[in-house]
Amino acid sequence: MPNYNKVILMGRLTRDPEVRYASNGNAIAKLSVAVNRVWRNKEGQQQEETTFVDVDAFGRQAETISQYLSKGRPIFLEGRLKLDQWDDKQTGQKRSRLGVVLDRFEFIDSRGESGGSGGGGGNFAQPDAPTDSGGGSPPPEDDDVPF
Repeated sequence: MPNYNKVILMGRLTRDPEVRYASNGNAIAKLSVAVNRVWRNKEGQQQEETTFVDVDAFGRQAETISQYLSKGRPIFLEGRLKLDQWDDKQTGQKRSRLGVVLDRFEFIDSRGESGGSGGGGGNFAQPDAPTDSGGGSPPPEDDDVPF
């Protein structure tokens, strides 16, 4: 059976990107993006829903994002879903988190202005990103990157 894992999101950063470096020197950025959905209910009242998405970026893209983007800035991104699972050290219960691993992104505004019409952007592919061929993933957890 064929498989396809692609996520396309546009939203705003909820905090400044957090960058760490793995023992091999690769940059890893953690970011959180808020994506809003607005609609009208049956009574005609406007409703709004916000979804918060954790995103992991690697390599040059991680460094670029941390250099040019900050809390509140809009971003367009493409990536893939990844399920992280672990045992909670305090309770011993199994935990999981569904997040996005960044493949590419674009700047939405050119100077951090939250009101403008957008424009300016950069299109960054990730040439040094881990690939899915052979089951590859981002750097293994044993790189002791503290987040």
